[in-house]
Amino acid sequence: MIYVALLRGINVGGNNKINMKQLKETFEQAGMLDVVTYINSGNIIFADHQEHANANVEISHVLEQAIAADFGLQIRVMVRNMDEIQSVIQALPEEWVNDDTAKSDVMFLWDEINEPSVLDQLPIKPGIGTLIYVPGAILYSVSREDASKSGMNKLVGSKVYAYMTVRNVNTTRKFYALMQAAAEK
Repeated sequence: MIYVALLRGINVGGNNKINMKQLKETFEQAGMLDVVTYINSGNIIFADHQEHANANVEISHVLEQAIAADFGLQIRVMVRNMDEIQSVIQALPEEWVNDDTAKSDVMFLWDEINEPSVLDQLPIKPGIGTLIYVPGAILYSVSREDASKSGMNKLVGSKVYAYMTVRNVNTTRKFYALMQAAAEK
């Protein structure tokens, strides 16, 4: 099975610095195969051929322990399989971009908040931008001119923020393409 690991809060503002080459080695030593990292924000594509009763949780636990041992950091690791990411990609409107005209993100959710009612907990002002819940994620897009009015800048201070990791749509589409390439090997 092909997976992506999304590490929360690494290499942000000079904190929790992790070298991607070393991280790749950590994943390989933890038993992951065909490991590929994508940009410095903690997106790692890999294969795992072992049978797991609850693969995402079991693999997350193994990787969190390996990162703690190798880097001395307590980093939350979200693991999603190819089917789960494909569902997010299919729900993502094709016209959504992350560029100078729009800010479009995927907020990947940990199980603690993975339900449609999470939308009611976000500090986003109604009518500014578009929010879509899909199992495992919230999709959000807003024009750059409305971004500062949207309330999204208050997300970092909200209760739900600790239970998500955010990637822009460009990054999400790219790591899905890398997952597809890995599946074709």
